[in-house]
Amino acid sequence: MEAERSNIVVSKRKLMLEDWKHTLYLWRQNKLAMIGTVIVVFFIAIAIFAPLIAPYDPIKVDLSQALLSPSFEHVFGTDQFGRDIFSRVIYGARIEVGIILLVTVISGTIGIAVGITAGYFGGAIDEILMRITDIFLAFPNLILAMALSAMLGRGVFNAIIAISLVGWTVIARLSRAEAMKIKSLPYIEAIRALGAGNLRILLLHVLPMCMSPVLVQLSLRMGSIILTAAGLGFLGLGAQPPTPEWGAIVSDGRSYLVDQWWISTFPGLFIALVVLGFNLLGDGIRDIMDPRIRR
Repeated sequence: MEAERSNIVVSKRKLMLEDWKHTLYLWRQNKLAMIGTVIVVFFIAIAIFAPLIAPYDPIKVDLSQALLSPSFEHVFGTDQFGRDIFSRVIYGARIEVGIILLVTVISGTIGIAVGITAGYFGGAIDEILMRITDIFLAFPNLILAMALSAMLGRGVFNAIIAISLVGWTVIARLSRAEAMKIKSLPYIEAIRALGAGNLRILLLHVLPMCMSPVLVQLSLRMGSIILTAAGLGFLGLGAQPPTPEWGAIVSDGRSYLVDQWWISTFPGLFIALVVLGFNLLGDGIRDIMDPRIRR
């Protein structure tokens, strides 16, 4: 008996190893996903090691160095307050990483909770939760985030709350569809017949089976989170001076765009590059999780 159990464990481990090897092979074959991975890893690395990379204090004002063009001393030039743009962009990566992580966790948690509850219970609960979801879906994300940010007040934390409150709807719809399929599976009916409660079924069985498509969707949304946060920062509803957030830095250079183009250009390029990286990474994850491609 012990020998049979041991053989089963060994077989499962071999299958898992083969699955990981196959996943790695598919990832290597997807050149765009590899490029996205490199961009995202680079973005996270500069956020982690910002104090070691940035040559200057990102918020230190030195009017004698104001509006200097890019040079060896100031690679990305300086702004109207003499602050080093390169240092501000590097430290801004930390702000963006924090926004992405918090918004993903908050919006993902809300969306999954609403979606699996609506899909599993159905009936009146499903109708109420989905009508609330439809109300949020009726407005463009950026417009609704702007309205919520204006109501909550300016600042990074309030911007995170606003973006999270408009970003959960797609996750809720996806989770609901998955939960509706899962709840009708025979083994769920068997577990329910054995006396398992709804909460136990939701947390231990429905939720884990919903996570795969949800994680793919969350990875695809990370680029839009950066764009929304940058948009709020550009409009003055997100990070406030002197916080080195990319959208706010772009906004600082609006009045100097013709002659001192570097103030807005370099943070804008970083926004575009990182959004591209997350989009390529999300597309790669989606392709690899597709059963047809895996076969």
